[in-house]
Amino acid sequence: MAAIQFREVTKRYGSGASAVPVIHGVSAEIRDGEFVVIVGPSGCGKSTLLRMVAGLEAITGGEIAIGARVVNDVDPADRDIAMVFQNYALYPHFKVFDNMAYGLRIRKVPEAEVRARVEKVAAMLELGHLLDRKPRQLSGGQRQRVAMGRAIVRQPQVFLFDEPLSNLDAKLRVQTRLEIQKLHREIGVTSLFVTHDQVEAMTLGERLMVMNAGRIEQIGTPEEVYLQPASTFVAGFIGSPPMNLIEGEAQGLWLQLGAERLPLPAPAPREGRLHLGVRPEHARLGADDGWPMRVEMIEMLGAERLVHGHVGAASFTLRIDASLAPPRPGETVAVGFAAEHLHWFDPSTGRRI
Repeated sequence: MAAIQFREVTKRYGSGASAVPVIHGVSAEIRDGEFVVIVGPSGCGKSTLLRMVAGLEAITGGEIAIGARVVNDVDPADRDIAMVFQNYALYPHFKVFDNMAYGLRIRKVPEAEVRARVEKVAAMLELGHLLDRKPRQLSGGQRQRVAMGRAIVRQPQVFLFDEPLSNLDAKLRVQTRLEIQKLHREIGVTSLFVTHDQVEAMTLGERLMVMNAGRIEQIGTPEEVYLQPASTFVAGFIGSPPMNLIEGEAQGLWLQLGAERLPLPAPAPREGRLHLGVRPEHARLGADDGWPMRVEMIEMLGAERLVHGHVGAASFTLRIDASLAPPRPGETVAVGFAAEHLHWFDPSTGRRI
């Protein structure tokens, strides 16, 4: 196993004045044996960063190190990594056993060891009864497990996962997430997992690397990223539904929203123009000193409901227990929140205050 280090890594496509920068000076460290999820919207550069670790994309500037070795100019085959792709990338004419064994055979591993490794990993992934089948005879979830098994048998220093669950249905995604968590506990190999799904990121990662437009917005545990978002981007991206963000003029214990002057449970960190953030589960109905919220729609989600509406001109979502009587669309209700659940951001930079 080995740590991964990014040192001021940049990536541009093209050259000269027409070059398009896509990765802007990324610096981070993935510790030995750690499972880190790179999460962000489509086009933020997360897959490009992963492919640079794999050697499938050239680095424009900076350094990437795996263990003690800088790998900028090292061929992908010599980096001692294994990658699991979104589209499985299985050989259709090979049986499951041969798909899993292929990487070992081209490295001239003795056949007895090849068979022992494949059978051990197949048992771990519950693929033992499928070793004589071809990929077309497998379900999507089974194909993904074969792709993971092919990576595991190689016993690499680093695992790279490029949105491996995107082609699975919702139930299989949950099941496969649990399998990946279990595998990481058993094997403990340094892992980088790329996804745009923040639920996947929160449930899988020991730490999250949240990316936006080729830059790292925040690195931290799922709890840190959720409870203390570093920017309005993180606040709006992590969480389902996302944090409510309201821009107003702070004046002591008041927030001016257009023509409305609304009370605050505690003074803002400074006066002037600010963004106030509140998680939907941290707002409560019927507060005596609450803000007027105009209800527009109710979503029933089994054990809970989402109440959507507006506070002033700003959209606002409230999460309530399904056992509570919901307000009606068109009704105006009072919503309140405790001081410890308020988040404040600078509107000019988007950064947390």
